[in-house]
Amino acid sequence: MLITRSFSLTNFCVASSALAFQVFVLYPWHQKLDEDFEELKHEHLRVLAAIQGVSIKDRQDIHDRLSKLHTKSIVASTSDSVKALSKTRE
Repeated sequence: MLITRSFSLTNFCVASSALAFQVFVLYPWHQKLDEDFEELKHEHLRVLAAIQGVSIKDRQDIHDRLSKLHTKSIVASTSDSVKALSKTRE
């Protein structure tokens, strides 16, 4: 009976210690990790949106430059055509 009682008491002490460790150490640590992961997620989304914004701006800038070059090319070819046409008429 004494051995059985000591095993039961030892088992109770170990289980109580494990429960106390989970409640007072692990649970708050997991809560802190969850908060940090949520903060990291929001930061990641913010950076991703900033990168996409820059990408859209860069693409628009490239498109504008190409449009200007295309316009200059059309104007130059038109003026060359006009010059060639006026030379043939002379």
